[in-house]
Amino acid sequence: MVTFFENIPSYYRTAILVGGLLLLWIIEGFFPRFTFRGNKYRHAGTNLFFTLTTVIVNTGFAFLIVKASQWTSNTRFGLLYWLHVPLWLHTLLAILMLDLIGAYLIHLVQHKTAWMWHFHKIHHIDTQIDATTALRHHPVESLFRVGALLIAILTMGVPFWMVMFYQSLSALMSQFNHANIRLPKWLDNSLSWIIVSPDMHKVHHSHYQPETDSNYANIFSIWDRIFGTFTFIPDTTSIRYGLDEYQDNRYQEVGPLLKVPWEQTAAAKNDKISGVGSNL
Repeated sequence: MVTFFENIPSYYRTAILVGGLLLLWIIEGFFPRFTFRGNKYRHAGTNLFFTLTTVIVNTGFAFLIVKASQWTSNTRFGLLYWLHVPLWLHTLLAILMLDLIGAYLIHLVQHKTAWMWHFHKIHHIDTQIDATTALRHHPVESLFRVGALLIAILTMGVPFWMVMFYQSLSALMSQFNHANIRLPKWLDNSLSWIIVSPDMHKVHHSHYQPETDSNYANIFSIWDRIFGTFTFIPDTTSIRYGLDEYQDNRYQEVGPLLKVPWEQTAAAKNDKISGVGSNL
């Protein structure tokens, strides 16, 4: 596994991303959690545009991630190197810490910081949550996530192959927990004790602000349980997705979504006054 992820070609990573998306799309067709309203292909087209911008940003800053991970390996810098743990434990702890810092914490910060929320909220404006929603992020938000990932790599000491393994796993898990699939309730609930299940993450996309500000995790659900941000809803089919102030159909199109962070809506002004980046 070390050799594979140390030398993984970019087209392999693309294949993992596309393959996972196609598989979940097929499963969504057979076991949907909700009946899709509107044009599913137009919706996917909008979200795939933002997937492309995310890929471009990540590719553009890939050299920083490579340099940072190589530097930690060459200098043995970082908490996990200083602990002198065996490789298997280093790998497990690295994935946990990358998920905590590079996914959970930066996600939480974006909800609690008004100016960052204005970029993140295009992810929440989606009213039809499915696997394609997973990478619906404003290009500026992608910069936040790259920055958080770099912090995790440098502070923890994460070699390049572990970063590649984490990013592949993170992309697949994000697609899975956003997917519009109906798992047996007992299975979804059981999975949510360890990883983020589809029903657990659907709560995060609720239009109701206390639910929006919960269930931030991407891979491991333990972070929400540890930090008290976990919310359980028995019946997720009753959830209404999106943000109340962005229900107009134009907000499902690329152009208006790109402009959202700079729109001075009444809600945006309230966000600035309160200092809370949420669906107020």
